[in-house]
Amino acid sequence: MNHRENELPRLRPEIPSARVSENMSQDEQFQNKTLRPVIRFQNDLLIEVFRNYIKKHKNSFFTYTVERKFSFIENAIQRDIKFRNSLKGIIIGQFTVEEYLLYIENSSALNKRMMNIVKERMFSNIQLLEQEMAY
Repeated sequence: MNHRENELPRLRPEIPSARVSENMSQDEQFQNKTLRPVIRFQNDLLIEVFRNYIKKHKNSFFTYTVERKFSFIENAIQRDIKFRNSLKGIIIGQFTVEEYLLYIENSSALNKRMMNIVKERMFSNIQLLEQEMAY
């Protein structure tokens, strides 16, 4: 194993609630062992990327109601393919080679899990996306 393979998992935060057991599906194990820690590790970057996305969309986000903001976030993550691919790259780039090989076995289902976690993180961090902080 090379240096990168050892260091990447070590850098990630531990998430006590993200347990892994043999009863879980392989996808759920991957989600809890890899996706959740990587996404939490990349949280600040994901927020900045989303702030930039808002800016590129003429800051209209700031005029929306909270419900509309949630809808904007969901649409950006689910329907804007270029943006979605960018988010996936930010996350996949933190995988070890072994994790990547597991990921490509069922990337479609894992991408859904990945984007749902990112969406939930944006929802829970919506205050960090407010206008005065976005500049």
